[in-house]
Amino acid sequence: MNTRIGERSMRINSKGQVTIPAPLREKYDLHEGDEVDVVEVGDSLQIIRREGAESRGKRLTRHMRGKATRRMSTDQLMELLRGE
Repeated sequence: MNTRIGERSMRINSKGQVTIPAPLREKYDLHEGDEVDVVEVGDSLQIIRREGAESRGKRLTRHMRGKATRRMSTDQLMELLRGE
């Protein structure tokens, strides 16, 4: 299957990084911090979610474990959430 979404052109930076367009990240439920692999399939490259990688929710739970308390204000909890 050879599909082009919106004919978006992307550049690889000096670190070999490519920005995945927001509509594609949303469509495939990719979030900051997700682990992906780039694999060669035939004569093309594919981006796939890494098997066994922590989900966004698991990373967030691990980050907050031992830090959040019932007595925290909403603002304090939101600060922890943003600190992922």
